[in-house]
Amino acid sequence: MNLTQYLEKEDIVLDEAIIIKLENFASLLHEWNQIHNLTGAKTVDAIYVNIIDSLFPLTFIEKPQSVLDVGTGAGFPGLVLAIALPLTEVVLAEPLKKRVSFLKYAAIDLELPNVKVEAQRVENVVHDAFALITSRAVTNTKLLLDLTEQISDAKTKYLFYKGSRVFDEIEDVQHQLDYDIVQKNQRNYLYIKS
Repeated sequence: MNLTQYLEKEDIVLDEAIIIKLENFASLLHEWNQIHNLTGAKTVDAIYVNIIDSLFPLTFIEKPQSVLDVGTGAGFPGLVLAIALPLTEVVLAEPLKKRVSFLKYAAIDLELPNVKVEAQRVENVVHDAFALITSRAVTNTKLLLDLTEQISDAKTKYLFYKGSRVFDEIEDVQHQLDYDIVQKNQRNYLYIKS
């Protein structure tokens, strides 16, 4: 399947120019991954599956003005969201050097002026409060909320890409949160609204 078919299957509507950039990102990541082992997604098709996983929340979240992605890795979900939301400021926090090199190269190669790569751990990022903070497979929900306390405020929303443990994790913090969990295949998208 090509990327357009994947997008149509999930009712994700994007401009043609954005789809081309996403395809270029997939090719670039596939090329780098063969040398630098950035992600477990070893084929372009597997990368497309990760792109869809990253984009699916756009079908149910409010479009943010600014995004911080904690531990972006090979670009999921932060760089993919930056491509899909060209008017949104996206900051990618990633401490590992080879991943930082890839993210910086990809942002230049794909002409993404809305992307800034922070080569450090999230607790060291200095920025005004973000509209949305995302993270995929980094750490548990409570710790993510604690680590991002200094760059969030009462209006900040959170989108965490989780597996089955999300239900246990949310028990630790649910008394203070307004949230939804959207399930799709093996993924649980935890969307914390306040």
